[in-house]
Amino acid sequence: MRTGEPLPAVGEVLTALATGLWHWDTATELVTVDAEAARLLGLPAERATLTEAQARARLHPVDWNEIISVVGLAVAEDTLAEVRIRIMDERGHVIRTVRSRSKPSYDADKKSFQLIGTLQEVTEPTPGTPAGRTAVTGDWRRSREAFLLDAGRALAEARSTAEVLRVAAGLSMPGFSPDGLAVFGVEGDRLTIIGHHGQQPGDESPFSHMSLETDYPAAEVVRTGRAVYLSSPEAYRSRYPVTWPLAQRFDRQSWAFLPLTVAGRTMGAWMAGFAYPVAFTPDERSVLTTVARMLAQALSRAGLAESERELTDGLQRSMLPTLGPEIPGMTVAARYVPTGGGLQVGGDWYDMIPLPGGTSRTKPGEGRFALVIGDVQGHDVRAAGLMGQLRIALRAYAAEGHRPDAVLSRASRFLNGMASGVDDPSDMRFATCLYVEADPVTGVLEVARAGHPDPAIRMTDGTVLARRTQGGLPLGIDPDADYPTTRITLEPGETLMLCTDGLIETGGHDFETGWKRIRTILESHDGDLEELADALIQAVHGPSSHHTTGPLADRREDDIAVLLLHRQGEGGDPAAVPPTVRRTMLSVAQAEPERVAVARQQLRELLHDWPSADQVDSAVLLLSETLTNVLVHTDADALLLAEVRGETGERRMRIEVTDTSDDLPHKRRPGELASSGRGLMLIELLADTWGVDPQGEGKSIWFELYESSGGGDE
Repeated sequence: MRTGEPLPAVGEVLTALATGLWHWDTATELVTVDAEAARLLGLPAERATLTEAQARARLHPVDWNEIISVVGLAVAEDTLAEVRIRIMDERGHVIRTVRSRSKPSYDADKKSFQLIGTLQEVTEPTPGTPAGRTAVTGDWRRSREAFLLDAGRALAEARSTAEVLRVAAGLSMPGFSPDGLAVFGVEGDRLTIIGHHGQQPGDESPFSHMSLETDYPAAEVVRTGRAVYLSSPEAYRSRYPVTWPLAQRFDRQSWAFLPLTVAGRTMGAWMAGFAYPVAFTPDERSVLTTVARMLAQALSRAGLAESERELTDGLQRSMLPTLGPEIPGMTVAARYVPTGGGLQVGGDWYDMIPLPGGTSRTKPGEGRFALVIGDVQGHDVRAAGLMGQLRIALRAYAAEGHRPDAVLSRASRFLNGMASGVDDPSDMRFATCLYVEADPVTGVLEVARAGHPDPAIRMTDGTVLARRTQGGLPLGIDPDADYPTTRITLEPGETLMLCTDGLIETGGHDFETGWKRIRTILESHDGDLEELADALIQAVHGPSSHHTTGPLADRREDDIAVLLLHRQGEGGDPAAVPPTVRRTMLSVAQAEPERVAVARQQLRELLHDWPSADQVDSAVLLLSETLTNVLVHTDADALLLAEVRGETGERRMRIEVTDTSDDLPHKRRPGELASSGRGLMLIELLADTWGVDPQGEGKSIWFELYESSGGGDE
């Protein structure tokens, strides 16, 4: 063709270049091809109109899906859609690979796409070669899919913003990897730097708090929600001349700025900078866009999780108290571990309340206080809210000077009144609670219990007893419920443990197996009170707890609250604590004959390491006889005091039962068929020594057994 002659027709040029022309309208679902495009598709070399199904049958099914995604990306970014396509014959064999380039447009009224493009045969690159990296097919596609799967998994597992940024910094994209990353957020009308990688500390300063109206790529991305690709420094300089000097000093060759979009809202921008030129082909843009979407989702989840943790910490700080000032002669430790709800806030709580008057009932000048531990039903925000309100109510009732039983009665009425206003009966809540009024001078503890686990006592030699106490219904069930009070004495060197059921049952345990696990920790621990509290939590919630799972099928989790009270020796000196004395005390009322079984169980726990099982059985039998005699032959209540003294091998157990009746026991000679009258005969036969001591009002029957006379078990 000579200069000045008219240009040939476009069709002639395309035919000369072995390039076919095609048009696809998704509204009509028709694809029109010229003769060259038809030949490349394996059809007769003549102009034709195909249905989408006919055209799709000539393409590899994986590449058809690739076309759909690339077209959508090109429409969103207003760019060309370029993709390699494998053409197949009727038998499903690949006959050639073609490259398609098209300009898609979207009709919002018809909700359809229109594409006009070209087809040109290309040589399929050898998989694994540098040329193969830019192909849509071959190894590059498989490595890209593997990369996206790994990146998605890693970002999904990140639990904080710092973890998300660390994962993003470690991403190695197939065929191209950025050497610098930055994540921008938005506060009001300004950009912020959430995190960056590949730059020195302080390099982010010029980009922080930049106005969204600034002529800067990230600001434009946030404003428009569309990605910006800059393949060369010249492209950056010509498009953003004002902010080019800020980017110039990093000596990079290509940049990609992509929107971080969640639920249709642009929450920021992601910058990927490259030290070498990148063409940003549709395939590379597809990878970057996918990573940006996953990064936005991960940052959104991490931000939500951090907000929940901040809310949790605030609720815990506001609802869980400090343990107050130091108590003369006593030490207190507490732990709270929320493990149940999504917000990591539940209904468990503990409290320490100074009681009014500031004086002991027995010695002026020493302050009494109350320890409270409880559990509101549920592990959600409502449970946490009710817990806070109930805790305030308990403090108010205690501050008025009420006794433990009255405090719980009023608290039950308060919680029941709150639940009565609930429209949905299934949303009514109750709470268990244990209220202990302590006298630091005498060690006397007055306990009222509302459906809560009993307290436990760790004695000076490590013996652990679950102290059975009288109790009533959980708070909030019956507004007129009564809560009897049990009095126990915490001896010097002993430790009281109060806990919620989460400490016992977490890890698939029932109450029995869970208590055995806790008891083992209490008995074997050799440290101070804070170390004991940590050991209890680690036993059920730390890594070691996975080796002590319970018999239940699931590994249940629950909130955990623990409160420990230790009474020091005389003058606070641990050496002043008698190391070889253990004792327990229990009252048995006329109306509570079932507590005889409780007394027998406590005696067995007290004698858990006694070498002679026969002597233990004898002691339990004699205890049962003496208690039953009081309940049957008098109108008085019985008080049990069991004590073990001495060094191992020379110990002596003493069991004493006291009542207020003046009638002294005497021996009888029952007949063979008599059902009673053998109590004193058994005591005289089995005990090493025994006696009856009259008191000012009532009497005390006691007996002793000596370890040295037991001989141990054969």
